[in-house]
Amino acid sequence: MPNKLHIATYNIHKGFSHFNQRMMVHELRDSLRTLGADIVFLQEVIGQHKGHAANFKDWPSRPQYEFLADSIWTDFAYGKNAAYDGGHHGNAILSRYPIVRWDNEDISAHSFESRGMLHCEINVPSWQENLHCICVHMGLFKRWQQRQLLALERRIEQLVPPQSPLVIAGDFNDWREIASHVLVGRLNLTEAFELTKGRVACSYPSASPMFRLDRIYVRGFHIEDAEVHQGHPWSKISDHAVLSARIVLR
Repeated sequence: MPNKLHIATYNIHKGFSHFNQRMMVHELRDSLRTLGADIVFLQEVIGQHKGHAANFKDWPSRPQYEFLADSIWTDFAYGKNAAYDGGHHGNAILSRYPIVRWDNEDISAHSFESRGMLHCEINVPSWQENLHCICVHMGLFKRWQQRQLLALERRIEQLVPPQSPLVIAGDFNDWREIASHVLVGRLNLTEAFELTKGRVACSYPSASPMFRLDRIYVRGFHIEDAEVHQGHPWSKISDHAVLSARIVLR
């Protein structure tokens, strides 16, 4: 009975290293596989970019989320957040289990930051309820984050049954640590690192994390452990570290 899940969240910086020095999509795929995660929440995923396809000879012919999922994660969903001439990017969820429903909500606070939250329902074999997964990428400023957290709260209250297991993960840009006031205080979720380590994780910059930007929140699970994946090879792949957690259905 698959009552245990290993989940991970990663802002992949559009497949480029810190300061956009090198294209790292192939190294990214190889490293993601080593995590052994069942479900992966990804931010800043390129769905299409004609310029990169023309300029890099080994640029994948498929969208990044398909390329990264490959044969490991059989199901995936992508929510386009930002569109521009020749391309677009957004959030993605990769899953070993069937994604039975998904949609993407635009939570952009203004025209300079295109943000969204990708909501998937996943059918895990033998579970009585579908698993709800929400991948988020929030804005840089407190006022916009507060609006986006309220939108997330509304979505959960309206679309996620109280008895259904729930995971919310992604880049909250939350160095002020305000997200838990809503998600823990009002919605009864648990943040994986707050529970296991005493405080949300430092995840940025990946070479030597100092800022607490990324999160993994769960409801309906026991958290066994949580880990920050930093240093080699992660610090060469993206400017964010990877967060992962092992969780058990209650």
